[in-house]
Amino acid sequence: MSGRIPQHFIDELIARADIVELIGSRVPLKKQGKEFKACCPFHGEKTPSFTVVPDKQFYHCFGCGAHGTALGFLMEHDHLSFPEAVEELASRLGLEVPREAQQQGPRASATDALFNVLNQAREFYSRELASSARAIEYFKKRGLTGETAARFALGYAPDAWDALLQHMGRSEAERARLLQVGLIIERERKAGQDGPPGYYDRFRDRVMFPIRDARGRTLGFGGRVLDKGEPKYLNSPETELFHKGRELYGLYEARQASRTLTRILVVEGYMDVVRLHQAGVTYAVATLGTATTPEHLARIFRICSEVVFCFDGDRAGRAAAWRALENALSQVREGRQIRFLFLPEGHDPDSLVGEEGKDKFEERLERALPLSEYFLKHLSSQVDVETVDGRARFGQLAKPYLERIPPGLYRELLADEVANVVRMDRDRFAKTIGVDELKAREPLKERPAQHGRPRTAATSRRNLVRQAIHLLVHYPEIADEAPDVEGIAGLDRPGIPLLLELIHSLQERPCATTGALLERWRDRPDVEHLSKLAALECLVPDAAGAAKELVGAIKQLAEEGAFVRREHLLSKHAREGLNEAEKLELQALLRKPATESP
Repeated sequence: MSGRIPQHFIDELIARADIVELIGSRVPLKKQGKEFKACCPFHGEKTPSFTVVPDKQFYHCFGCGAHGTALGFLMEHDHLSFPEAVEELASRLGLEVPREAQQQGPRASATDALFNVLNQAREFYSRELASSARAIEYFKKRGLTGETAARFALGYAPDAWDALLQHMGRSEAERARLLQVGLIIERERKAGQDGPPGYYDRFRDRVMFPIRDARGRTLGFGGRVLDKGEPKYLNSPETELFHKGRELYGLYEARQASRTLTRILVVEGYMDVVRLHQAGVTYAVATLGTATTPEHLARIFRICSEVVFCFDGDRAGRAAAWRALENALSQVREGRQIRFLFLPEGHDPDSLVGEEGKDKFEERLERALPLSEYFLKHLSSQVDVETVDGRARFGQLAKPYLERIPPGLYRELLADEVANVVRMDRDRFAKTIGVDELKAREPLKERPAQHGRPRTAATSRRNLVRQAIHLLVHYPEIADEAPDVEGIAGLDRPGIPLLLELIHSLQERPCATTGALLERWRDRPDVEHLSKLAALECLVPDAAGAAKELVGAIKQLAEEGAFVRREHLLSKHAREGLNEAEKLELQALLRKPATESP
């Protein structure tokens, strides 16, 4: 049955579901206190770090970062779409899923309408492929089967300026949505030209690669020319649904191919991904015409603990590999493996796997260089480490990269290796390049407090915002206890808009668990931030204590808001004077006890 699933039913589903029973039917759980633990089903591990918290209706893995609700688990573990996960969970509880009638016109969900446009375009391109002998022949020459083309929903954009427009853009509203998702382009108007705008198709005479999100919804497209032409690859532009720096082509298909991914292979091209999957290397993904970003890597490490970058062995491939390493440094830490594979000259993954097959290709993967080895090798190639001058230069080159690696065992060990190349002990090396944090630590001793970063008033108040959001995530029911938040609405602090929206939405529609709250925010940009806070331990043991802490945090933020407003009015009074309403407001603020400046 079509139609949206009402939010109240999803709230009820999460409230009634037994997340322990659901996950326990797929993963062997062991009770530890109030929680349940197991080896994570989403990445290989021997020591259990996967935790299920029944009273929060939430799970989290401290190894790979996977987290979510009962619905999220079904989607990740069983590879279900969101509606399918709802149907599965409802059937376990003996409930029938209600559906709201599809709304038309301005009341329809804007986001759903855009996804619908993209899915219709995908279907249009697929049909065009089936009727284009030229496009079919291209894929056959590249070694693809019809089964593979269907699995990746490959298509063809006809060699015409308005094929998609004629099919999907008959009304102005339809054209507006096509423009919004980047499928058409507005023609430039000549000076003085009137009348409605003209449009043309963005993709013309190209084979099409749909880019899908974790739920299988089309976000955008990559199009490749069949013959000669520029650009060789053309991607959808950035839209409110499609962000190149976050998405990975083939990740949806990789998750469909395997419930438990232990490794992800990052390559450069769409065709590389498709050919590798066809050959049985079903864990290959590609970035979308950009360098690998920290956001890409954070997403990968929520799924598995190993990533291998695969590049051509030419100069361009080596440059791309080093950019990938630079962007990977913020994600480097113990327990994660990042390696680099360079292919023989004249080969890309597509051609190489076609020539030597899956087994030999995977043998190459096993010989890929670890990040640390590649890092040292690359820097050493730029200097002569047999000379004092070269070693000094090596140390200076390494310094900014070491600083970008999060503190921990991995950085300590890599610093040891750099110090060995420089031929200095760790402490002398750290002191010389001015990075005290790299000094050797005595085992089992905390670092001196003076080495820590001082807590400024601004840091403290930012932490108040985070603390308030953290409390609401763990105890959503305390939102009704929050005092009037009008006084903090004007604060220019990170997280204030999110805090205000959380309080208002929970006061309007209360919910009882962390899981229910996260499900309401599933398709919102802030859901990842809320999920991370849900995974952090809350040191307040009960709702009553959490409510008291929330009230205190908001009152302190309101005091800051009053201080900022008072200082603004005083400054304005000195510059240009105040109107009567502002004078009265300032008088009221001046009667309040003074607080320290933020």
